[in-house]
Amino acid sequence: MLPAYISHSDCEKHEMGDQHPECPERIGAVHDMLLIKGLLDYMQHYEAPLASEEQLGRAHSLDYVRQLAARVPQSGYTQIDPDTRINHFSFRAALRAAGAAVLATDLVLGGKAPVAFCNVRPPGHHAERAAAGGFCFFNNVVVGIRHALEVHGLERVALIDFDVHHGNGSEDILHDDPRVLMCSIFEQGVYPFCGAAPRGPNMLNIGLPSRSGGAAFRAAVSEGWLPALDAFKPQMLFISAGFDGHREDDMGNLGLVEADFEWVTRQLVQVAARHARGRIVSCLEGGYVMSALARSAAAHVKVLIGAD
Repeated sequence: MLPAYISHSDCEKHEMGDQHPECPERIGAVHDMLLIKGLLDYMQHYEAPLASEEQLGRAHSLDYVRQLAARVPQSGYTQIDPDTRINHFSFRAALRAAGAAVLATDLVLGGKAPVAFCNVRPPGHHAERAAAGGFCFFNNVVVGIRHALEVHGLERVALIDFDVHHGNGSEDILHDDPRVLMCSIFEQGVYPFCGAAPRGPNMLNIGLPSRSGGAAFRAAVSEGWLPALDAFKPQMLFISAGFDGHREDDMGNLGLVEADFEWVTRQLVQVAARHARGRIVSCLEGGYVMSALARSAAAHVKVLIGAD
């Protein structure tokens, strides 16, 4: 039984214009580094399916899903917010990204893969129940979480988000769901300019000042996340894996390096071993400087699949 690697070429057809940081090359950068490092040799590759309306509807308003579909242009772009727009292929790519999380959940809970990594885009954690934004259209990881809860019958699931930007969309959807513990570490004072005041008792949000560095990040995980996770005893972990906190990425300024992403992944693997039979699904979120993204994602995946 090999760890699952889930992606699809449709995810590279979505683009938002020249010089946009959330670019198609992100998929290839991660894939190529995993290939160079030999990590794909230890993984089973799966094509991401298209998420269904029923699957999306567990996280999003169906009116929103249908309205987004209706805005797909035949050519050019439709502007969604100042930073986010869609082309003709974007909706299908978003369905693949959400579908990847559903497939990953099925594989892990079905005993066909111990863990799964979804190398997909567009990212998802800024997508709210009825609104796109922050480069995100569907909240991929939350679609997977709700699938685990509603279809597979899990009672406790943890969402871990270490993207440099707070997962406001995930919080919007999950803040009143006691079956989910969401743990988020993010940089204060950057998009989406929220998170300091958690919206629900199941939200553990830790904002760090700019240039905090790895020591502060690790302390927040050790002193904040890990005790809460052990108390919650999740039956499965989902990771919003954003690597834009890297010191080379100008979309954030936390000052993290590959070793920090490797370290936090190891802590989460250990939590999953204690409480969740090792079951983890990780979905790519941010990371916009290709070299730093690729190296960081490879460090994460290496620990996730037990190849370290």
